[in-house]
Amino acid sequence: MSELIRVPDIGSGEGEVIEILVKVGDRIEAEQSLLTLESDKASMEIPAPKAGVIKSLAIKLGDRLKEGDDLLELEVDAEPAADAEPQVEAAPEPEPTTPTAKTEPLPSVAEVAAENVVEEIHVPDIGSAGKARVIEVLVAVGDEITAEQSLITLESDKASMEIPSPVSGEVVEVLVRLDAEVGTGDLIFKVKVAQAAAVSGQEPTVEVAAPEPDPAAAPIPKPSAAVSVAPTTAPPADKRKKSAVHAGPAVRKLAREFGVDLGLVTATGPHKRVMKEDVHAYVQSVLTKQSSASTESGSAIPAVPEVDFTRFGEIEEVPMTRLQQVGAMNLHRSWLNVPHVTQFEAADITELEAFRVSQKTVAEKAGVKLTILPFLLKACAHLLKEMPDFNSSLAPSGKALIRKKYVHLGFAVDTPDGLLVPVIRDVDQKSLLQLAGEAAELAEKARTKKLRAEDMQGACFTISSLGHIGGTGFTPIVNTPEVAILGVSRATMQPVWNGQSFDPRLMLPLSLSYDHRVINGVAAAHFTRRLSELLAEIRSLLL
Repeated sequence: MSELIRVPDIGSGEGEVIEILVKVGDRIEAEQSLLTLESDKASMEIPAPKAGVIKSLAIKLGDRLKEGDDLLELEVDAEPAADAEPQVEAAPEPEPTTPTAKTEPLPSVAEVAAENVVEEIHVPDIGSAGKARVIEVLVAVGDEITAEQSLITLESDKASMEIPSPVSGEVVEVLVRLDAEVGTGDLIFKVKVAQAAAVSGQEPTVEVAAPEPDPAAAPIPKPSAAVSVAPTTAPPADKRKKSAVHAGPAVRKLAREFGVDLGLVTATGPHKRVMKEDVHAYVQSVLTKQSSASTESGSAIPAVPEVDFTRFGEIEEVPMTRLQQVGAMNLHRSWLNVPHVTQFEAADITELEAFRVSQKTVAEKAGVKLTILPFLLKACAHLLKEMPDFNSSLAPSGKALIRKKYVHLGFAVDTPDGLLVPVIRDVDQKSLLQLAGEAAELAEKARTKKLRAEDMQGACFTISSLGHIGGTGFTPIVNTPEVAILGVSRATMQPVWNGQSFDPRLMLPLSLSYDHRVINGVAAAHFTRRLSELLAEIRSLLL
């Protein structure tokens, strides 16, 4: 059976369709949200009163709807009995105060002017929302407010709405607090109403809803919520801005979790509506400013001043790749958090190089190319087991070391998009030829963008080699949470004194950067000396 679904009581006049959450052919359940309406004071989701299949839609984005307007045609699911269409029960409205039949003398103008009239502000009809939670209190005791100025913001499961003031005056009492549950008719504020008409020398004009009123017999009642009083003062700028924010319940909840004032967020949604993405963008911009802001006290680092380079000539701005941005952030974090020290050494690899060259044929038969990297990996793995503090990480408490029983080593690979560090696992359990093959395979994956995230995780120690480029030494940055990194530069033939004469020896520059919180200078010197010894006599690894 087809049934026409209409807009229920929305409690706020009319609203604009800003989201349509269903389409023709969708099967929906009772209470499932159909669309989102936004008025000047509230945004709300309209639920389905029944379950069924949508046959047609009578609305489109941008339509303005009010109670009773057609929404959609629904093929209603069969029910045991034909029930009447459910009606939304609105909470009973407070009965308007009507003048009594008793005749009282009219007060003088002076009496009206001298009287301090305190008006009680109640929650108006909030429609089908029933109870709602107070998520913002926009005014305080002593504030001067105007009619229609927002007082509080309420949020239910389906809507968020701002409650306006029906009168102008001074707030004398706030009877509601954040996170309180309120409903239609609840007392929330007391406001001292401005007596503009009495001060002007004329009796105030009061509209009383009563049949056939008799001016001679009816007394002049105190102004009620229906009395229109001229505004006496404009609201502060910050409150006007806050009351103009349009955002849904989910966005307001997200803003509260981040502690964000929605009035400061730039809205990018339709009709200046704040979206979740806007809140995320605002938080990120604030964090970026805080991290780069300069401060005279504390641990923050003064920001580098911006320079307009166009004053000096032509420039070109080239965006960094995502990989470069991530790498820069990680290196910056490591440099700021780790007290770096670098120990330098030179290893005599003359015999190692002769052995490597002699095994070239064996390596080719195995399908690999034997470089110096597998020897460095094997020697470092041996030392990490011999000196376990280098195979550790500082515990988050800063009061303990986490020593690792496994030996996974990372090695830096230069790619067109930036530096990547793939990881070879269980280096201590693999042969030189196995390490050569795995290193070549991971390096190729890095250059062709085929590395997986797990291929770059779990390293205990990193080797960064610039030997194929050149240099006599450098200070690599520790790849936290590791505690040390080995830098390797280009090997060169150098004269070395043997006690009687100078011999030509192939010397390999080594640079060990380490976290001084975990590794002291003596331990670092022992590490580089032992590494130099192992590389000078590679056969000692067999012992």
